[in-house]
Amino acid sequence: MQDLFKGARYLLQGFSLIHQKGIRRFAYIPMAINSILFSFAIWLGISKFDQWITNMMPTWIPEWLLGWLMWLIWPLFAVLLSLLVFFSFSIIANFLAAPFNGVLAEAVETKLAGQPPSSMPWQQMIKDTPSLLWNEVRKLAYVLLWMIPLFILSWIPVVNIITPILWILLSSWMLALDYHDYPMGNHNLKFPQQRAILKQNRPLAIGFGLATLGATLIPFINFLVIPAAVAGATALYLEQLRDN
Repeated sequence: MQDLFKGARYLLQGFSLIHQKGIRRFAYIPMAINSILFSFAIWLGISKFDQWITNMMPTWIPEWLLGWLMWLIWPLFAVLLSLLVFFSFSIIANFLAAPFNGVLAEAVETKLAGQPPSSMPWQQMIKDTPSLLWNEVRKLAYVLLWMIPLFILSWIPVVNIITPILWILLSSWMLALDYHDYPMGNHNLKFPQQRAILKQNRPLAIGFGLATLGATLIPFINFLVIPAAVAGATALYLEQLRDN
């Protein structure tokens, strides 16, 4: 339990780091991408929410029972839909911001090492873009391996009552994997190696992922989540995971 809270604190450290001199300019572009996509996600969620909730309810249930069930499990479906919408848009946002996130992770590491800030390494960023995007595709494939069966379970009556909890755990793990890819990738660690390190420190990873997931659901705060999570994951890797 202590490691869960320790992992969560690194996201808070990330929010602090992105406002520090030498790091701010590296966070602007991921922040802008995140703001645009999450604004659209919020609008979509609000405008379609009632329709989605109704469609997810089984049609064979009598109307009198349907009304009671809607009141009982509506909060669970609300959590599920929120996770689906925001997690999906997080994947898209991270894909678009990937080239900038690697540079941000490098800037945070430089800052934590006490070295002078570097200029924006555009040439290096352009050179690394193909490999970074390929990493995003690999992560997406890994996510889909778990998301598809869980999504199917979400439509099975009775079983789908527990799926919001499973979605929370899965989303937390995936977010931890996603954001640690940038600092670990800068140290030439491949995706299987990254998974192995995080599995050895699962409570830390889940705590960080839970905090990140919670932050994505808070209006306005979620605009800052991508750069803050990259910065926090970099600090977590350097201070807790690098020597594992």
